[in-house]
Amino acid sequence: MQDHWVNSGSDLHLELTGDGTVRERLMRALREAIRSGRLAPGTRLPPYRSLAGDLGVAPNTVGAAYAELVAEGWLVARQGSGTRVAPRALPPPARRPRRTVPARRRPVHDLRPSSPDASAFPRTEWLRSARRALNAAPAEAFGVGDPRGRIELRTALAEYLARARGVRTTPDRIIVCAGFAHALRLLGEVLEGPVAVEAYGLGFHRSLLTGAGLDTPPLRIDEGGARIDELPGTGARAVLLTPAHQYPTGGPLHPERRAAVIDWASATGGLVLEDDYDGEFRYDRQPVGAVQGLDPDRVVYLGSVSKSLSPSLRLGWMVVPAHLTDELLRVKGERELWSGVVDQLTLADFIACGGYDRHVRRMRQVYRRRRDRLVAALAERAPHITVSGIAAGLHAVLALPPGTEEDTVRAARRHGVAVDGLGDYRHPAGVMPPRDGLVVGYGTPPEHGFAAAVDALVRALPPARTGYGK
Repeated sequence: MQDHWVNSGSDLHLELTGDGTVRERLMRALREAIRSGRLAPGTRLPPYRSLAGDLGVAPNTVGAAYAELVAEGWLVARQGSGTRVAPRALPPPARRPRRTVPARRRPVHDLRPSSPDASAFPRTEWLRSARRALNAAPAEAFGVGDPRGRIELRTALAEYLARARGVRTTPDRIIVCAGFAHALRLLGEVLEGPVAVEAYGLGFHRSLLTGAGLDTPPLRIDEGGARIDELPGTGARAVLLTPAHQYPTGGPLHPERRAAVIDWASATGGLVLEDDYDGEFRYDRQPVGAVQGLDPDRVVYLGSVSKSLSPSLRLGWMVVPAHLTDELLRVKGERELWSGVVDQLTLADFIACGGYDRHVRRMRQVYRRRRDRLVAALAERAPHITVSGIAAGLHAVLALPPGTEEDTVRAARRHGVAVDGLGDYRHPAGVMPPRDGLVVGYGTPPEHGFAAAVDALVRALPPARTGYGK
């Protein structure tokens, strides 16, 4: 004889406490669950026979309790829809006192350089890949997995990164992570000594390294990217760079400096951490290959889908030198919080079937048109504002007159625009003179709202000053 509760309908936890008959205690428990909000209006209750089996009471008792609560207005019962909590079973909420301080207005337009256009996520193609991947996945894929990540994804990434970014690797040298920050946390656990960073960059990344007990001496930035010649004076054992497109000032690392940083790593036993955060999006120049291709034994290549697809997927990867693999897997752990298997399998299929390439090429055109519209609007309405960093990526840097950055950010907020000041990215050591500017992301707004976002931004910019910009 099978246990009734194993095959019954939905579960419902009730405690029949207090005095009275079983029916009275059951009705009291249901009323209290509804009154407290634990059972929300519209919640479907288990069939009375199933609930009776769970509670160990007679089915007629539960049926009678349901019927009486229906008569009282707590529940509603309809043919084919079962018994549900009545829509108006809860008392109306108490009126909140009127606010004395107005709430801060939420920005209408998001021009922060944080993420791609969420509305452009390739839902249909992603769903096709998910179906194919799930149908093809072996049963062991849904057990305890390899801390490196699914072999299907690592194989697809090895082929794609070699073809599109010039990365030299094999699947066993790739470790799948839950995004770039996760990878940097793992590296922070195994690196020794200071990690040099670019003088302008994400403070969040610096904090991950300092949180691991590592100093982060800064390297100055100029038109050729990070000043690699300053590395010997920092005492660094590793350096974190954005060589394809310096974040946030823009521009690739100069070829001579790419070679120089490899020479430094080879001579000192150091390590280069290459953040290729938006390497697929280039517009006015030939693609810049990964520094990792120059020396795979001295470079850790880091990438993710946060800019190309969506940050919500929590999928990233490290291409690591052989001598670091075991140590990184040790700190990652056998039961660590990994990226979901279904997403890994889906991305593997999405890359293998060409969907990823098609999406990147399509979005490259979309973002290039947006960049062009932004640049054209500035040239027409604010020609005194210089724009840079626009040959690649998803953001531009707008140079502002000295001393105007904070006021401009506040003015943009008043116009409903969320935008970052360049000063937000400056290293706290202050090794470079402050530069006033805005870091304007053109990836986040939906296509239908981009024109209005640019218009609001331009209206917030400071007027021309005599002699400025000449």
